[in-house]
Amino acid sequence: MILKDKVAVITGGARGMGRAVALKFADEGCSSVIVDLRDEPAKKTVEEIKKKGRDAIHVHCNIADRAEVYSMVKQAINKFKKIDIMVNCAGIARANEAEAGVSFFDIDDEDWNKPMDVNCKGILYCCQAMGAHMKENRSGSIINVVSIAALTPGPGALAYTTSKAAALHVSTSVALELAPYRIRVNALLPGMIRTDMTAVFAGPNVKDLDTHMAMLTRNNPLGREGTTEDIANVALFLASDQSSYVTADRICVGGGNPYTLMGPPPK
Repeated sequence: MILKDKVAVITGGARGMGRAVALKFADEGCSSVIVDLRDEPAKKTVEEIKKKGRDAIHVHCNIADRAEVYSMVKQAINKFKKIDIMVNCAGIARANEAEAGVSFFDIDDEDWNKPMDVNCKGILYCCQAMGAHMKENRSGSIINVVSIAALTPGPGALAYTTSKAAALHVSTSVALELAPYRIRVNALLPGMIRTDMTAVFAGPNVKDLDTHMAMLTRNNPLGREGTTEDIANVALFLASDQSSYVTADRICVGGGNPYTLMGPPPK
């Protein structure tokens, strides 16, 4: 077990990629704090971790609220006495998830601010709160799950792609500042991975998600769509000592294709 007796805080751990990371970590000996606003699926993830013989708790927390983030980290430390790993996986597609695409002409303050608050400021707050704890221990690994969209802006998703690009910059800057304390910070950039957010990007008019995903991945060099397991495997590498000389880096997990359009263009 390469994470034996380690403890991780995983934001967005109730579903999708965050849940897959939590379960993968549990298989490798890691207990977890599942941070999510979705209480019921978060509790189910906690139960699944416990069935694997590891400990876990759920903390309800809005990562876009600095005070809630610091309170969450305090609860995590009070429970486990230490935190070795933080995976920042929480994120949103857009302010109004019923919208399939928003032209930059139509972006209002909420469209712009909400993705920035969650996808960028949320990562900053989590790095600040957890970084302070890890500095005391002079060790730790922070994994910021960003998106290949940080590298590939597309029509109809300006606020989302900008928030992810900003998050990537935050991740690299934080990594350089924390490196003297032996804290590693890396960004994991998923490509087209099937999660609940996939349907948000597809839009309400897409009824056949299988056909939609096949269309989006038809030019993927590896010839398939990504899975949450693919993300969990790379997160495990970044969390473990196997990546002990890797920091301030980014790893694209997109099957060789970082240029997948993140959603339909606006009408």
